[in-house]
Amino acid sequence: MPGKVLGNECWTTLVCVDRRQDGDFSGRLYNPYLESGQTFRGLMDFLMKMEELLDRMSLPQSFTAKRSFGPPIEQEKPLNPELERRHGGEATFAVRVLFRQNASWQGSVTWEETGQTESFRSVLELLLLMDSAVPKGQLKSAKSGTRFSALCNKAE
Repeated sequence: MPGKVLGNECWTTLVCVDRRQDGDFSGRLYNPYLESGQTFRGLMDFLMKMEELLDRMSLPQSFTAKRSFGPPIEQEKPLNPELERRHGGEATFAVRVLFRQNASWQGSVTWEETGQTESFRSVLELLLLMDSAVPKGQLKSAKSGTRFSALCNKAE
């Protein structure tokens, strides 16, 4: 939607992972910009649907997008501002993409079941964090020690 500005609530997309099989995820995406959730089958489908959503919202605008000065743009309300709380069968992540630079995404991801938040510097790092939170299709509690934060600490 070029020429429109979306509210802050659109920066975060809820990713509900319903199933993990052979290291691949399937589930649903929810964002206030979408009228309803979108299903994804596999990591490639997840990445393509997220990128399409980010492009449609221009939020954040792609690093390579052409920019120009123009008249002030009007504020748009999201299509679905009151999403009911959704949960994935395996895990739920709140993904907040803040930048799209160097042909990748940068932002933060929160594992909803434990409340842990980690920053990511690339799509690959985001996928590794999500993968580490759901080892072999089983949730690990924060008390028993998850690799979610350990993976990010190791990368630094």
